[in-house]
Amino acid sequence: MPHILIVEDETIIRSALRRLLERNQYEVSEAGSVQEAQERFSISGFDLIVSDLRLPGAPGTELIKLGQGTPVLIMTSYASLRSAVDSMKMGAVDYIAKPFDHDEMLQAVARILRERKENLSAPAAERGNGASANSRSKPAEAGQGEIGIIGSCPAMQDLYSKIRKVAPTDSTVLIQGESGTGKELVARALHNLSRRSKAPLISVNCAAIPETLIESELFGHEKGAFTGASAGRTGLVEAADGGTLFLDEIGELPLEAQARLLRVLQEGEIRRVGSVQSQKVDVRLIAATHRDLKSLSKVGQFREDLYYRLHVIALKLAPLRERGSDVNEIAKLFLARQAARMNRGEMHFAHDAEQAIRHYPWPGNVRELENAIERAVILCESTEISAELLGIDIELDDLDDDAFVSSAPSHAASNANEPTEDLSLEDYFQHFVLEHQDHMTETELARKLGISRKCLWERRQRLGIPRRKTGSAVEN
Repeated sequence: MPHILIVEDETIIRSALRRLLERNQYEVSEAGSVQEAQERFSISGFDLIVSDLRLPGAPGTELIKLGQGTPVLIMTSYASLRSAVDSMKMGAVDYIAKPFDHDEMLQAVARILRERKENLSAPAAERGNGASANSRSKPAEAGQGEIGIIGSCPAMQDLYSKIRKVAPTDSTVLIQGESGTGKELVARALHNLSRRSKAPLISVNCAAIPETLIESELFGHEKGAFTGASAGRTGLVEAADGGTLFLDEIGELPLEAQARLLRVLQEGEIRRVGSVQSQKVDVRLIAATHRDLKSLSKVGQFREDLYYRLHVIALKLAPLRERGSDVNEIAKLFLARQAARMNRGEMHFAHDAEQAIRHYPWPGNVRELENAIERAVILCESTEISAELLGIDIELDDLDDDAFVSSAPSHAASNANEPTEDLSLEDYFQHFVLEHQDHMTETELARKLGISRKCLWERRQRLGIPRRKTGSAVEN
């Protein structure tokens, strides 16, 4: 069982984090400061150290040296995010912003421990050249080696080929795909296979930083630039100098920040907020979004000139529902990991679970799949995972798009104006219900769609389609 040391001076946060890790089968020790940790423990004997950056006395970065190779995960607030980036340059394995999401923390811990194990088991020559230390990708058991992404369907094979071609260049890359498809994994693969792999990869979620702070966070500011700017600060673009800057959800970037980012791409320089001086930076930009930036640019919500600067190389990530048997391959790997983490021994999926996994559309993609399997492993009282434990409504979702569309022929086929041919399963459901709910009862709607009333109600809830109360369709 991995042994983790938490160093955090706030008792509430420390206790909550300890309970979270212990519930997930980790052995945990804790301390309120670096000095207390030194006095009570042999710091180098832990598998991982999770430490706040700002502590009474010595900062959390002191544990990097004291750990003698033990990975250190730094926790910090967005207000001190730049300092966390500096801590990575000092040798921290990663940082996580507070307040953190529980899933985000568990995923970071699992990834770091997995990479430590792989690094320790790698040949000495490989450890010496830093090959494993710089890799933050998924393990190579999926057969994609240095890319570290699971899946072998044609769409993914094409993606791997493009990653290998693009990674060695300094070209700007725009990664497109739905939420949860693994856009950050692609960014990490591009960085790890580039000449910049030993320099920082700075990841920024543009949607997670308040709009009033985003320019200061990205580009830095001078002392007195605004109320509260008591000292000059380095921005994240500058912190990524020599390495890679990954801007996730770039479609959420305010227009003012977009103008500054355009200057970085055009001139290779930044100007801090409140400064009249520019400075050169050498940064490779990788951006990601689930939104249609071209459409946003047409309505003035995204700069058109920036869009074309970003769209040098576009990589499209297929949603899980379009990746065929990959979904079962990924599910089996997630099941093995969760079972091992929770000391459950070997577990497997029942036949109905395999069918449900294969045919469910997974609107949340890989992230939703992993969460469903984690929940199922926790609730399962045997070695077999059923579809019921996964929480998948196979009554509707075991149908493919063609079968679903053909289940309501009397109305859809008779109306030449209904755009059914290019609709996904989710789109067709929403279109059909909104089109016919004024003159059909819930029972009639469900019958036409080939599903149960319960399934109709659950899908309404998930898609946010309210049930209309009208006098034209009285429920018997």
